[in-house]
Amino acid sequence: MLLAVLTVGVAWGQAPAAQPPQQPAPAAATPQQDQAPAAPTEPAAKDTTEFKLSPEKYKQAVEYSRAGYRLHFIEAAYGLIVVLIVLGLGFSAKFRDLAERATRYRFVQALIFVPLLTLAMDILSLPTSLYGHSLALQYEQSIQGWGSWFWDWTKGEMIGIIISTLLIWLLYVIVRRSPRRWWLYFWLASIPIIIFLLFITPVLIQPLFFQFDPLDAKRPDLVTEIEKVVQRGGLEIPRERMFEMNASEKLNSVNAYVTGFGASKRVVVWDTTLKRMTTPQTLFVFGHEMGHYVLGHIQKLITMICVMLLVFLYLGYKGMHWVIARWGGRWGVRAVDDWASLPILLGLISIFSFFSDPLTNTYSRSVEHEADIYGLEVTYGINAEPQKAAAEAFQILGEINLADPEPSEFIRIWLYNHPTVGERVVFSRNYDPWSKGEKPQFVPAP
Repeated sequence: MLLAVLTVGVAWGQAPAAQPPQQPAPAAATPQQDQAPAAPTEPAAKDTTEFKLSPEKYKQAVEYSRAGYRLHFIEAAYGLIVVLIVLGLGFSAKFRDLAERATRYRFVQALIFVPLLTLAMDILSLPTSLYGHSLALQYEQSIQGWGSWFWDWTKGEMIGIIISTLLIWLLYVIVRRSPRRWWLYFWLASIPIIIFLLFITPVLIQPLFFQFDPLDAKRPDLVTEIEKVVQRGGLEIPRERMFEMNASEKLNSVNAYVTGFGASKRVVVWDTTLKRMTTPQTLFVFGHEMGHYVLGHIQKLITMICVMLLVFLYLGYKGMHWVIARWGGRWGVRAVDDWASLPILLGLISIFSFFSDPLTNTYSRSVEHEADIYGLEVTYGINAEPQKAAAEAFQILGEINLADPEPSEFIRIWLYNHPTVGERVVFSRNYDPWSKGEKPQFVPAP
């Protein structure tokens, strides 16, 4: 959970341009070998002016979306139950005792305590994850078998344990040396960690879950078009840093994005996008994702995450003293610097994160809207009909992801980190500063 807070920026930056928020596992499609672009299984109308679904798709989208919303709130409540189980049944105290009996060296204690606690909490949390994947299978949104799913879960656990062990060891070193200011000093130490994770994710972590091949070898024609968009946006990304991701082994979602920075910056286009979207539609999706970089959204998001993390850690510092004073004796937690206190901090951070969702999602929706505008503007003059291509892209994305056609206002505010697909289709189709003689917001007309 602490690791999840630190890596929110990474996950947000990789999200598909119109992925329905807070739903079960992303969709997956039957793998295809043909790399040429093909029309969607259910092509968008020639003049898409609003998001429409067939009666059967509409029913599925509503059911799948509602199930995803329920699962989100169930996961939040169940996560707290897991924390209380770990504390109430004494697992945390027992793991601490085991680590302290094994060695007096704090780093070695961390190597024992953190993996045991992480595995215990994550195994207890498996039911909601399993249910999420079963929903994806039930609504034919996934073809990933359970063996593959569990292997991905296992790899995620191994990565999480390695990173979490180092983070938590560092946290408790700081807690012991500065009982009153540990929340501030650990926050300062976490900032370069967030940046480092953003840097290594596309190079070291993502290839553990998906295969990446040079895009130039598969679709040199598309690379040429992407280069036009990249150059118009003022970025410099050579062809050898453009890749096709084999998403169709597990996902039905379509996406194209820019990720990493410095030596790790690269363009990634999912093979599902190549199979389901035309070149103009793909260029818009890519232009949207590129907008996050050009408009500085990644830096702004990292700043927001860092500020929120500082607030969470300070509130956690205050809350831990109160919780330990009230229930620490019952749970076998001696003090804040006791390894066994970690679930308390994780539980508090999860509560703070849950109730901050409307704030973070409101900000996210605003920058996603800006990226939509940027995608339209940066492809103007490259796509013959940029508004039409964008509207059709969102229609396809909504059909593939079974996007909720009519989410309630409460759900939209609390859960949606993107504007609704319906809103995006209508906006894309009607955004036209060029014919009105108006100045585009971000990209001057060619």
